[in-house]
Amino acid sequence: MSNSNTIAGWVLAGGIAALGFSIVSGKYFHAGKHERPEVMGYVIEGVEASGGAAAGPSIEELLQTADPAAGEKIFAKCAACHTINQGGANGIGPNLWGAMGKPHGHVPGFAYSDALKSVPGNWDWTSMDAWLTSPRKYAEGTKMTFAGLGKAEDRANLMVYLNAQGSNIPLPAAPVAEEPAEEAVEADAEAEAGADAEAQEEVQADAAAAEE
Repeated sequence: MSNSNTIAGWVLAGGIAALGFSIVSGKYFHAGKHERPEVMGYVIEGVEASGGAAAGPSIEELLQTADPAAGEKIFAKCAACHTINQGGANGIGPNLWGAMGKPHGHVPGFAYSDALKSVPGNWDWTSMDAWLTSPRKYAEGTKMTFAGLGKAEDRANLMVYLNAQGSNIPLPAAPVAEEPAEEAVEADAEAEAGADAEAQEEVQADAAAAEE
C-alpha cells in the first residue's frame, strides 16, 4: 500500500510539473509572438532612416561644368525629329539652330501646337530644363512625344550643346554658398570667448599654485 501511494504521488507531481511548464512556455511564446520589437528589421549603414533621397546639385550648378561634347551625343535622341545646323530644314520638329533665348514657337512656318505657343516667355535655362524634363508637363497638350530626360546632368550637357549652336546666351550665375545664420555666428563667438576665459583661469590657477 505504501509503495502504491508513493508511485501515485510521483505521478501526480509529474503531471503538475508538466502542466506548469506548459503554462509558462505558452505565455513566453505568446508574448514573443505579439510584442513588437524595439528595432524592426536590420540596420543598413549609409541609408537614411527617413528614406528620403539627398538632393543633388541644382541645374545652375551643373551648367557651370556641363560638357557640350556629351550633349552632342545626347542630341542623337533628338535628331530623328530635329535638325540643328544653321539653315537646316524643319522635320517632325522645328530646326533648333539658335533656339536658346528665343520665344516659344519662334521658327517661321512651323506648325507649333497651341499648347506650346500659349506658354509665355523665352527658351531660357529654366524653361528649357523644365521642357527637357517633361515636355507634356511643361506644355500640356503638346505634340511633342518625347518623354523627357530624367538625369539633370544629361539636361545640362544637352543645353550647353544647344546653346553653342547659334545662341551663346550667358550661363546662369553659379549658386552662392549660404552664409551661416547670424545667430549661429554669435553663438560660436560666445563659445570661443568662454573657452578662452576658462583657459585663462586655468593658467592663473596653475601660476598661483606654483608660487605657493
